Amino acid sequence: MRNAFIHSLIEEARRNKDIFLITPDLGFSVLEKFAEEFPDRFLNVGIAEQNAIGVASGLAISGKVVYVYSIIPFVTMRCFEQVRIDVAYMNSNVRLVGVGAGLSYGPSGATHHAIEDIAIMRALPNMTVCCPGDPLEVRQILKESVQYQGPMYIRLAKSGEPQIHSNDTEVKIGKAIVVCEGEDLAILATSNMLETAYKVTCSLKEKGIHCCLISVPTLKPFDYQTINELINRNIPIVTLEEHSVIGGLGSIVAEQIAESGKGVKFKRLGIPDSYSHYVGSHVYLREKFRLSENQIITTLESFIYKKTL
Repeated sequence: MRNAFIHSLIEEARRNKDIFLITPDLGFSVLEKFAEEFPDRFLNVGIAEQNAIGVASGLAISGKVVYVYSIIPFVTMRCFEQVRIDVAYMNSNVRLVGVGAGLSYGPSGATHHAIEDIAIMRALPNMTVCCPGDPLEVRQILKESVQYQGPMYIRLAKSGEPQIHSNDTEVKIGKAIVVCEGEDLAILATSNMLETAYKVTCSLKEKGIHCCLISVPTLKPFDYQTINELINRNIPIVTLEEHSVIGGLGSIVAEQIAESGKGVKFKRLGIPDSYSHYVGSHVYLREKFRLSENQIITTLESFIYKKTL
């Protein structure tokens, strides 16, 4: 997804001279092409995340469309006060681009894991939160973000994720996307869990369980219409995310089901309310939190066939 982001940003920057890119000394092997082609619109502020956000806000107020790129905890949490006041409160056209969704930076430990970012960014008034699940979603969200008004947070994975959607799929900020149709279960996936959700859907189909797979690339504003349609169909709903079960996709859907007043069968799959004390690869950490493909399949089979898990 990182490559899809920078290639798309370069294409848009060739058409729009107001696009500006800032990094707090990160993005090596990713941002060089932009810096070489647009040296006057690229700034490395050094390891000074708060300053990066202040500079970005000033440029945005001056008419620029500014993208700030870093690892997720450093672009959302280390500089949260500046994001809250300089970006969200000022409603400025700053795009926070965070790389390393969920446990992507597995061996680097909890300081580099991104398990609270969606909840934190969702809570900010004016902030749009986008969590693309494949390169196509990244490209189309990036393209739309250039003309989009107000601050945005764009959450990226980093592991060379494959394209799930066909090339003619339309991706719009604020809209969910139906990937597969099915009546037995609805799986809503966001960000870097889309690929796994697709594999799970295909595996369950081979077992005679037909899932409706929905990709959710925007968590704020949220596509409540799609959720309400699922609720009205009384189809069991599962959310899948590499984020805490508190404050992310699962929380949004749970709130909507509760407010609907209807007893829809529902389960959240994500990271429990816990930091990872394990050190290892991304795959290893997913297994520790029961988020591997086979573990999810086992969980969903139990969810479908038992009254309680």
